[in-house]
Amino acid sequence: MTLAAHAAIGLANARRGDELQSALASRDIIGQAKGILMERFNVPVGAAFTMLTKLSQELNIPLYEVARKLIFEEHPPK
Repeated sequence: MTLAAHAAIGLANARRGDELQSALASRDIIGQAKGILMERFNVPVGAAFTMLTKLSQELNIPLYEVARKLIFEEHPPK
């Protein structure tokens, strides 16, 4: 029973670590997309984020996906 409890705690911690890594990656992608919009349209960071969120809502696509598409259209992977 004690071993099972320790294993469950270990699995929960690993899952939490994966979720944190995913959240940080999403934050970086959204930040890069905001930077592209700021440069392209000469707008402040708040306006760039508003542009992304409006597009996300209009297309019914998660914000992360809108940002990712913008980045890969701008800088396709090699």
